[in-house]
Amino acid sequence: MKILDVIAAILLVVGGLNWALVGLFQFDLVAAIFGGVDTFLARLVYILVGAAAVWQIAQFKAIQIRWSQPMKSM
Repeated sequence: MKILDVIAAILLVVGGLNWALVGLFQFDLVAAIFGGVDTFLARLVYILVGAAAVWQIAQFKAIQIRWSQPMKSM
C-alpha cells in the first residue's frame, strides 16, 4: 500500500504545480504537454490527480499509521 501512497503523493505534487502555473501564469502544463485540455491523455492526468486526492482524503489516518511503522524485513 505504501507504493500507492507514493504514487498518489507524486500525482498531487504534479497537480499542485500545474495549478500554481495556471494561477500565476495562465499556463496549463498538462494541456501543453498532451495537446490541449480536451485530449484523452490530459483528461486522464486530471482524473488521476483527482483520484489521488480522493485516495489521500479517504486514507488519511491509515496512511499516517502505515508510515509511522518501521518497514519489515523480507
